[in-house]
Amino acid sequence: MERRQFLRQLAGAAAVLPTAAFQARKKPLNFVFILADDLGWTDLSSFGSQFYETPNIDRLAQQGTRFTNAYAACPVCSPTRASIMTGKYPARLGITNYLPGKHPTPYSKLIGVDCVQQLPLEEKTIAEVLKPAGYRTGQFGKWHLGGEGFGPDRQGFDTTFAAQGGVGSYFYPGWRGKSPVIEGKQGEYITDRLGDEAAAFIQANRANPFFVYLPHFAPHVPLESKKEYIRKYSAKIRSGARHYDPVYAGMIQSLDDSVGRVVKAVEENGLADNTIVVFNSDNGGLSAPEWLLKPTTSNWPLREGKGHVYEGGIRVPLIIRGPGVRKGAVDDTPISSVDYLPTFAELAGVPAPEGVDGRSFAALLPAARRLPPRPLYWHYPHYSNQLGRPASAVRLGEYKLIRFHEDNHVELYRVTADIGEQADLAETQKAKVQELTRLLDAWLKEVDAKFPTPNPNYDPVREAEGYWWKQPGAYERFGK
Repeated sequence: MERRQFLRQLAGAAAVLPTAAFQARKKPLNFVFILADDLGWTDLSSFGSQFYETPNIDRLAQQGTRFTNAYAACPVCSPTRASIMTGKYPARLGITNYLPGKHPTPYSKLIGVDCVQQLPLEEKTIAEVLKPAGYRTGQFGKWHLGGEGFGPDRQGFDTTFAAQGGVGSYFYPGWRGKSPVIEGKQGEYITDRLGDEAAAFIQANRANPFFVYLPHFAPHVPLESKKEYIRKYSAKIRSGARHYDPVYAGMIQSLDDSVGRVVKAVEENGLADNTIVVFNSDNGGLSAPEWLLKPTTSNWPLREGKGHVYEGGIRVPLIIRGPGVRKGAVDDTPISSVDYLPTFAELAGVPAPEGVDGRSFAALLPAARRLPPRPLYWHYPHYSNQLGRPASAVRLGEYKLIRFHEDNHVELYRVTADIGEQADLAETQKAKVQELTRLLDAWLKEVDAKFPTPNPNYDPVREAEGYWWKQPGAYERFGK
């Protein structure tokens, strides 16, 4: 199918309005967007884990809809966050790696692309789209889209409680941060504090329409949990289980506790029938031995994890609960993180900015529907800290094509039947390869994608020297 036909279908899909369940509301909808950091597709009990316990998030799933084909627009954090905020693909924004996005491997075959180092202020965020309609906006947690002068306070958020990047420790004062400094009590756990701050914002703004953006640090490394949770999950370890780390499990339970606090604030303030709650992750789980030289989690049955354009790096859990949203439903429609801005805009009754790449999926919330097919894209022109290689990818319907830039070889998978991407069909389905290659090439040109360049210092023997976690004393700065 030609690209122009896809664009016509996209325009038609954008014109689909949600049902009367949304249109007939007397009060504007509130939005609560909760984003986990490095949470894998199977890291919730409602998504298959038999080790991690997430009762509050599972309750959201029971009361709302689980989307099983939801994707992050990038296999690492900052680009996905940029795509959520703007509705645009990371390649279009020039933010294609975590910030600051240093090239980890000085002896690799290619040199990765230099990233734009902050979300440009001229880009309109969800907060800026909603504010003209009277929304109060609050951001609590990991921004990771620019330092001083480019924080959430410059991108439409009235209230912020945030640090630019990660945290040195989850326990205060280790999470105090630099941009800006955030104060706490000795030993206070940052995941708890973020839930409290978001809940207080909801309480204070219960009379106004509001947008809460709660991007957690958890369960990103460093792995640190409360002692009582470590003891609990240590007792649950079973030989041969895919999930087994008691510290990581405790972090996920604290994340779930925080979600419970926020949802409780919505419900106790009488806002449940007027609030859309979204739970999502910024990329796949960390399955490479980056932390203490062992995998943090397993994304099985998906292949690989964070830092890779295989499904384990980009497919993420998505749960949506709210008025008019199907209860206890499971939806397999492919959704991308570029879709949230146009969806929220449609539900709020405000126009989305021109030039967004996403499309609204509001029509899916009250009823099972089939939206017109459209391609989803990824462009990650970097070597990741998790051993991922520079690559681009496109998924259309049942098939996904990946192009690796070191040698330009392609792999083709029928991901609906081969979720683990084990059977490469590139040699046997040449016509499908050509179709998806044309789509990918046209898109890369359209967004002015930047590509890695040959490295004059390439040395295959020394290639792995740059990975920080392989260096002597790598964990000393974390006190490990």
